[in-house]
Amino acid sequence: MRITIVGCGTIGCKLARAADKMYEVKRIYLIDIVKEKAERLASQLNKAIVVESVEDELYHCDLVIEAARQDAAREILLKTASRGVDIMVTSVGALVGDDFREMIFEKAKSCDARIFIPSGALFGTDGLRAASNDELAQVSLEFTAGKGSLAHVEYLESNGVDVNKIDKPTEMFRGTARDAVKLFPRNVNIAATVAILGVGFDKTEVSIVFDPAADTNTYVLTVEGRFGKAVSKTSNVYAPDSPSTSNLSSLSAIAALKRIVRNEWAGI
Repeated sequence: MRITIVGCGTIGCKLARAADKMYEVKRIYLIDIVKEKAERLASQLNKAIVVESVEDELYHCDLVIEAARQDAAREILLKTASRGVDIMVTSVGALVGDDFREMIFEKAKSCDARIFIPSGALFGTDGLRAASNDELAQVSLEFTAGKGSLAHVEYLESNGVDVNKIDKPTEMFRGTARDAVKLFPRNVNIAATVAILGVGFDKTEVSIVFDPAADTNTYVLTVEGRFGKAVSKTSNVYAPDSPSTSNLSSLSAIAALKRIVRNEWAGI
């Protein structure tokens, strides 16, 4: 299999290093808006080369992996699905727009492409997926962010919020998943995954709390429906080079890639 990884940040780098060790992966194409980052990563791998754009090798590629940001994901999704090439999306908030999401899913279906969305930094998405086949009464996600996780969030800064001056647990946001993924695009992409799997962007409840004493990013997923009730709590260790990214996010993407290249689907 030949794969293209778009974005050489925390998740992209870990994915590329893992893919480089997979027998099933024969070639890795790397892309980053800062070309030097892609070149530096490629120099550390055996199977990787740097390309300028997704289109450069799309006819020779079996899977595109977006590990960049929401705006890049929207562009890559359309180009890739239209060519009938499979794509894995990590910036799931890119699918918040109902018309765009429906168009992309229909385009993928008509062009025989598959869209893969990893479970991300959260345990319990498998249960939510199963429970959604019957009536769901409530789906909520509580996110407690530790120090550094909410730094440089435009929404907070524009409202005069300086997280460095907060000395106790403080709620930063409460609302729908639709608003959460728009206002916190780097922090709660998992809310988009939960919304897609469950009751949608407008019915999924999200709260975001900043706790300066927390040393993990913690998610609590609560699901109620005809199946019963489930509560899943995940306390994530930060990625060393990116406090806004949980280590489990990278591990989830690696696990998804292994399932795809090996065609092994335990636990689906």
